[in-house]
Amino acid sequence: MPPAVYTLALAGAVCNAGATILIRRGLRDASPYTGVWINLAVGTIALWIAVAATGALESVGFKGVAYFAAAGIVGTLAGRLFRFVAIEKVGASVAAAVINLNPFISTGLAILLLGERVTLAILAGTTVIVLGTILLSTTGRQVGFRPVDLVIPLLSAACFGVVAILRKIGLSQAGPVLGFAVNVTTGLLVFTVFLMASGNRQTMACRGRSLVHFISAGLAENGGVFMTLVALKLGTVSVVAPIAATAPIFVLPLSMLFLRGIERLTARVAVGTVLVVLGVFLIVAR
Repeated sequence: MPPAVYTLALAGAVCNAGATILIRRGLRDASPYTGVWINLAVGTIALWIAVAATGALESVGFKGVAYFAAAGIVGTLAGRLFRFVAIEKVGASVAAAVINLNPFISTGLAILLLGERVTLAILAGTTVIVLGTILLSTTGRQVGFRPVDLVIPLLSAACFGVVAILRKIGLSQAGPVLGFAVNVTTGLLVFTVFLMASGNRQTMACRGRSLVHFISAGLAENGGVFMTLVALKLGTVSVVAPIAATAPIFVLPLSMLFLRGIERLTARVAVGTVLVVLGVFLIVAR
């Protein structure tokens, strides 16, 4: 397997962690709706520039477009929207850890829908994940959220778990550059129509530090997802997924550096995050 696979997957995880911190800072003065719209707009512009620069307008079948468009609605729109709300509600570190459960959800779907066999690694990983999630839920009073708020990052994880399957299938029909451009553009169009139809077009306006943070987060997140997609194109899920799942570990030190005074990081959050990452690693690297 090319060494670039490991580098791209790790870089994607670091970008994801950086985006989480930037989103948290941007949410101090703006709503999650504003952040998501800017995130999608930045991704759409950047990716179509990449398509033009790389000449990636290769022939693509209807199935490829359909899978990436569906991924744009399920993951790029719904998953990111729940992610922004989760970061606002439970904080960057806890949200990153719980959303990191998406490979666990993908595995569960494979067992239920595809008849995949339950192995000892899956059982061990599930046990560790449950322990980590329970530990995170008990930090609510210390950090400042209700345990029920963990439903929001779980919904985000579910969306990202489903979208991983859609993107993997879509990559067999289209290249990562054009496919991801279709993905993000679909999310932007659907979300824009929703905001205008619901009378919330004012949320598409932003300025000041929040605008800078959201634009930076959009570049980091979309860049990270793109690098992960390229890694999946070159390598296997069993190699890329465990490396990409390390993102919450990077969120912990970044939170201590850049989120002082915004949210509180406790020992329980740190231990719970490590347990969740370890459980996901056990499952996807089996």
